[in-house]
Amino acid sequence: MAKLFELPRYIAVEGPIRVGKSTLARVLAERLNAQQVMEVEDNPFLRAFYEGERGAGFQAQFAFLIRRFEQLRALDMGANSQKMVVADFIFEKDKLFACLNLTDQELDTYNRYYNHFREQLPTPDLVIYLQATPEVLKKRLKKKNAPGEKAINEAYLEEVIKAYEHFFFHYTSSDLLIVNTSEIDFVERNQDLQELLRKVSAPIKGTQYFLPLGREEAASA
Repeated sequence: MAKLFELPRYIAVEGPIRVGKSTLARVLAERLNAQQVMEVEDNPFLRAFYEGERGAGFQAQFAFLIRRFEQLRALDMGANSQKMVVADFIFEKDKLFACLNLTDQELDTYNRYYNHFREQLPTPDLVIYLQATPEVLKKRLKKKNAPGEKAINEAYLEEVIKAYEHFFFHYTSSDLLIVNTSEIDFVERNQDLQELLRKVSAPIKGTQYFLPLGREEAASA
């Protein structure tokens, strides 16, 4: 008798700033009755980093590294645990930003701690990578108008988007669902949300792509 499909126990949602990862992670956690692991945005060095203060990048990155490690290290993902977990980040995203923002000397020190921490953490069963064009993310940044994000310049945002694209082009650690959010809206359009929930509820192996069937681009699918 064929084994019935089991939902992933550990799902992580990722993507660049304002792509909608926290919103989607909260919705998924509520629908799946899963534990939410939401990234803490309160970093005392972040504003100084965005404003270009010397040394703030290294300080901000280490503060994020330690906090992300503590959050994921606390998860109970043992074989006997029945808990489901939905997080709005993966640990590897920390190194992605470190490579963007640290000097070679700083990165050498950072990597020693990163590698030690990574060995102690579980790997998601499924990662949902949310994409959007730079233009869409710029509009969302302006609409959100968060105090700590006002200093983010367009060049840096585009660097972050490219880094994510490169990282996930080579990503093989988990099953991967890639979702382009430029033309869909989980908050305003319930149909988009329901179609994505149906996709996540079905088996995903390797790398797959999601496009709502109602979209004109999907007419030939």
